[in-house]
Amino acid sequence: MSFIKRLFTWWNGSTFGTTLQIRRRASKVGEDEYGNTYFEENKLTYDGRKRRYVTYKGYADPSRIPPEWHGWLHHSYDDLPSEMGIKVHDWQKEHLPNLTGTVHAYKPKGSLDRGGARDKVASDYEAWTPDA
Repeated sequence: MSFIKRLFTWWNGSTFGTTLQIRRRASKVGEDEYGNTYFEENKLTYDGRKRRYVTYKGYADPSRIPPEWHGWLHHSYDDLPSEMGIKVHDWQKEHLPNLTGTVHAYKPKGSLDRGGARDKVASDYEAWTPDA
């Protein structure tokens, strides 16, 4: 079943066709700590740059791309992150997945998913109504 999912669904990793095309046109340049694999095309595009790709390990979540690889993917710099010696600062946090749309998403008090009722406050808006 896992093979069938991988064959036809892009959100469980790259599909068979995508993997085949990337491996045919591009060379692997690196991998990040989450297992995502990065590729760069062998030929230049019309604007003189090489197209860059990422294939995700597991579920396709773009928020799992580390900042240094994001910069490389978007041509902010040409050197690979492993060659640049980028250090992780102590104030940088570990990755948290995007939980929007899941049961673990943040739902503040007053949210429609929590009943839609909240406490009244002094600065609540009062709609204008014309005097009849």
